[in-house]
Amino acid sequence: MSAMFSMLVETQHIQLAASLVVQQVLANGRNLNQVLDESLRNKAEWLPAQRAALQDLSYGTLRFYGQLQAILDMLLHKPLSDESVRFLLLVTLYQLQYGKSAQHAIVDHAVRAAHALSPRVSGLVNAILRNFLRNQAVLLEQAGQSAEGKYNYPQWWINELNAQYGERSTAILEVGNGHPPMTLRVNQRRIKTENYLAQLVQQDLSARLIELGVAGLDALQLDKPVSVDKLPGFFDGWVSVQDAGAQYAALLLDIHDGMRVLDACAAPGGKTAHIMERAAVEIVAVDKNAKRLQLVKENLQRLGLISPQPAAAQLVVGDAAAPEEWWEGKSFQRILADVPCSASGVVRRHPDIKWLRRRADIAGFADQQLNILRALWPLLAQNGKLLYATCSVFHQENEQVVAAFLTQHSDARRLPITLPDAIDGQLLPNDQHDGFFYALLQKIV
Repeated sequence: MSAMFSMLVETQHIQLAASLVVQQVLANGRNLNQVLDESLRNKAEWLPAQRAALQDLSYGTLRFYGQLQAILDMLLHKPLSDESVRFLLLVTLYQLQYGKSAQHAIVDHAVRAAHALSPRVSGLVNAILRNFLRNQAVLLEQAGQSAEGKYNYPQWWINELNAQYGERSTAILEVGNGHPPMTLRVNQRRIKTENYLAQLVQQDLSARLIELGVAGLDALQLDKPVSVDKLPGFFDGWVSVQDAGAQYAALLLDIHDGMRVLDACAAPGGKTAHIMERAAVEIVAVDKNAKRLQLVKENLQRLGLISPQPAAAQLVVGDAAAPEEWWEGKSFQRILADVPCSASGVVRRHPDIKWLRRRADIAGFADQQLNILRALWPLLAQNGKLLYATCSVFHQENEQVVAAFLTQHSDARRLPITLPDAIDGQLLPNDQHDGFFYALLQKIV
């Protein structure tokens, strides 16, 4: 087999694999990361470049699905009888519009991939793709006439952001279609931020400081993402990958040595670890998913936060909304309620969320979030503080949940918090961080 033919076979296999991943997400409602993990486990022989290509095609097609689907609808004269062909076409249209490979090669690979699916559709695929290339500019312009085709979000999502944020909604939508930054949290127990920055420079890794408002606790944002094995001291616990917006949680909690702290919904453990890096506390990390709770343990071990012990960590499998099943009755001075949410603030990391969420889901999340707040409040000591956190930009999950809780609890008051660029605790996604919401509540006598 010649090298050229071998590359061709590999490329069409990657196109087919990506189309299957996208189909599993959009047609079957499955989580993108889970489907990708399964697909890559089945392709252990693939080289790193092939694995990266599969991830790029899958993420990219979902990121720009609104535009790609609008274009495909214009190119089709009638619905396709084989759904797998439609997803192959979507993946290929993404390659043609956003990829760097030669367009004629992309089309040839897709035609052969279509032949592998069904020989009778290869001619149709060839015609559709070449029609796109002939009329690319016009098709792109026409696709942008609809809001979904222009912004690559479902219409309800666009409407919601327009209603809440007005003219700022366009920037929120556009940021969500970009690539997320790779931001690092330096383990201050192991190395200071400025010293770790020097380590990055020695490895020819360019990074910049993001000021978090606490001396010596600035985040580091890499100019170009790299795999964690390229990060100096990663496996020795010097550093973790964590978005700058998420790093505010441990800072806002106002923790001190000797405190008893609860991290509810703790997995995969980034915030638990950050709390323990900042102070010697007794912490209980709770998550209802035992498998994901194992990730918390692995993170703490890597960072050297379990043994030797600068603090005590207890990992508990349990439901934050039902503490009576696991709480031992001893109150906490600090509680982090990082509740399940729509994840609407992190869609650039999880583009499948845009297409899997439904408008009705938001009310369901809000109900769940309020239930968790109510359940955790009795666990908080007098004068203790509870930080409510989401990675959502929807008011219904954020301000409205906190407002509803405060009307029901006369012993709760909301404390002011100051965050760069935040509006009443709402961080909107930008080039430095994802979208997050924080509200700090104190139990008063």
